[in-house]
Amino acid sequence: MSDTAAPDTLTPDSTGPSTTVPYPQTDRTVPSRGRERVTYDRELVHSVLDAAYLCHLGFVRDGAPVVLPTLFGRVGERLYVHGSTGSRPLLAADRTDPGLAVCLTVTHVDALVLARSAFHHSMNYRSVVVHGTARTVTDPEERRVALDAIVDQVVPGRSQDSRPADAKELAATAVIRLDLDEVSAKVRTGGPNDDPEDVSLPHWAGVVPLTRGHAAPVPADDLDPAIAVPEYLASL
Repeated sequence: MSDTAAPDTLTPDSTGPSTTVPYPQTDRTVPSRGRERVTYDRELVHSVLDAAYLCHLGFVRDGAPVVLPTLFGRVGERLYVHGSTGSRPLLAADRTDPGLAVCLTVTHVDALVLARSAFHHSMNYRSVVVHGTARTVTDPEERRVALDAIVDQVVPGRSQDSRPADAKELAATAVIRLDLDEVSAKVRTGGPNDDPEDVSLPHWAGVVPLTRGHAAPVPADDLDPAIAVPEYLASL
């Protein structure tokens, strides 16, 4: 798809195949271990991505692997990452033909799983791994959609309640796009998998659930007291 093609912006899932069509399995998306936990379900992948705003972007720089934590946004079957025009991965995506080979991951830890044996300790989690080629976005409308998506990925609705980037800010900002072509999700649920001979050991075993929460918003020191906390923020 051309870099100048702007995505459909009616809904987050308005681009790409139906959510009922699974992602294809490839050599890079079929794991060597824990295959029973892997899924290519498109709707589940989207749900894991949409519940996060931090991803880890991996690529090779000067022959060595680099992994960077960064914000991202999803629009349909595309992920967007932004940064300074001087950022190494964004520069590489712009200068490399056809783009920068990357691996992007998202992980949620839902619980600590404590077994009777140290070997069987684990975590309950949901994760997504995306392989592909990151390309620079140059079309002004697609850049606007991408930047709004990244803001809304953190706090849904925020992009419409803040000043958009001006010309100077846009000139200093680069955006790359990663299409969701080679994708897999991996999920673990349930309790510990102790060996039968360990069940009688006198050690506590079970699950410690983890939750992500938001405290009450704290207004800026110079905020006009007449400006109330917006509903989209209060609902968090």
